[in-house]
Amino acid sequence: MLDFKNKSIIITGGTGSFGRRFTRKVIEEVPGIKCLAIFSRDEYKQQRMAEEFPQSKYPAIKYILGDIRDFDRLNQVFTGMDYVVHAAALKQVDISEANSMEFVKTNIMGTENVIRAAQQNKVKKVIGLSSDKAVNPVSLYGATKMCSDKLFISANFHPYESCTKFTIVRYGNVIGSRGSVIPLFLRKKKDKKLPITDLEMTRFHVPIGVESNTILFALQHSQGGEIIIPKLSAFRISDVANTICAECAHQTIGLRSGEKKHEELIGAEETAYTYDIGQHYLVVPQNQSFNFNYYKLSSANLKKVSDNFQYSSDNGLYLLSINEIQEEIRKYIDWDNSLFEQRKT
Repeated sequence: MLDFKNKSIIITGGTGSFGRRFTRKVIEEVPGIKCLAIFSRDEYKQQRMAEEFPQSKYPAIKYILGDIRDFDRLNQVFTGMDYVVHAAALKQVDISEANSMEFVKTNIMGTENVIRAAQQNKVKKVIGLSSDKAVNPVSLYGATKMCSDKLFISANFHPYESCTKFTIVRYGNVIGSRGSVIPLFLRKKKDKKLPITDLEMTRFHVPIGVESNTILFALQHSQGGEIIIPKLSAFRISDVANTICAECAHQTIGLRSGEKKHEELIGAEETAYTYDIGQHYLVVPQNQSFNFNYYKLSSANLKKVSDNFQYSSDNGLYLLSINEIQEEIRKYIDWDNSLFEQRKT
């Protein structure tokens, strides 16, 4: 494990569902951290998160209000930071189609601000959170995340000297998070009718904790310029619906604007640069030299994937059974309810 003793981390978009999970991971499993800064633009979410993680109990946590669109504010708050986890983004696919420039300003221009501020403050590593939507994007949101990813990767190879390393971690929707279908089905259960996009639709299964573990792995091993992707299973949306409410009718509503029937986490053009490193896949930068030493030390299984490799939710992945989906939903409800109880006390 990377030694975080007396180190400082800032999470942009830190009051979201990922930020809450990652914060709990750090305070429970990473000893001796000097500062864990939660940076976001929503003062209400900051207040709620401060109830969950009070500074009186967790003195290393600092709550900072600001927007990644504001370079001067980022440049100020990145002072003295060792690591940045960049999670701030606008994420709703359907909303992006009607508010395109707002997504461009946050997801692209905001990311460029993060890069510049990190470089100017000599941050050691910046880990950017990506999405399956960035692979062969069909939505405006996906296109902005693809651009964000490319900005991150290219930041490692600017002609001017920089000590900051930038790495992408890419995964799908964590079970129960904003954008996941499970909270929607749980709300709609009382209506005895569940809206289903497509009965054959599949999604990657990202259990709670996988994304935080992958971020910590990236902070420890990343060299700069790579994309790290966890190995995942998948599920059918229809199986999730049947698990939540077997007696409910299915209302097929069709694909929304910018929505995909199946998810992809590695594009076909990325296969030539993809390696299996045990629990993760590694996509290395094209046309650039890359140092594999840390990954060779951490995994004896480092090997190039086959030329016909595909990593999509409908392509041969293990599909969760009804019982397994039920268990995962129970874990999500227990996790969310425990947070709710903590916020009330």
